[in-house]
Amino acid sequence: MLELVKAGGWPMIPLLLLSLAALSIVIERFWALRKSTVMPPGLANEVTAWAVQGKVEASHLEALEANSPLGELLAAVVGVRGKHHLQRSERIEDVGRHIVHRLEKFLPALGTIASVGPLLGLFGTVVGMIQMFLGILDHGMGDVNQLAGGIGKALVCTATGMIVAIPALIMHRTLRARIAGFMIDMEHDAMALDDALNKDAH
Repeated sequence: MLELVKAGGWPMIPLLLLSLAALSIVIERFWALRKSTVMPPGLANEVTAWAVQGKVEASHLEALEANSPLGELLAAVVGVRGKHHLQRSERIEDVGRHIVHRLEKFLPALGTIASVGPLLGLFGTVVGMIQMFLGILDHGMGDVNQLAGGIGKALVCTATGMIVAIPALIMHRTLRARIAGFMIDMEHDAMALDDALNKDAH
């Protein structure tokens, strides 16, 4: 492994740094996007029960907002109970957008790594090929085996760029899909709570 890093030359350094950054983002997001953290089980039913009974206090809403992303969305629903349907919808959508933005934290960076990895790898390969051909210009063709080895070393960067980019792209798509699934479920819970609180207004 160390020999491959040496063969790729200095362009391997940013590629390795990108791989570490991608790994850190993936671990952090999978930890932050656990279902028990985003959507605590039973929370929607619990909130619906006490909200329908009229047990709504400012302290309850503050605690609910700090509880989880789902809690924040449900608190927004409770906060606009009794208002016009359009006002309620706009408020819920606004809070939902902010939640999505927070859940997607670092994902733009992961997407950038997936895009930049192959380009950086290709750049490293081009640098290696330029160095090799400059050597040929100065010293002639020399050994054909050595020339083939030089080309192989130059291609190490391209391969590394793909190795970094492919898992980053897969994880980026996986995490985006996970967040989309959470938002659909949270929307369902929010709408159910909204219907329960405003059924008399319909």
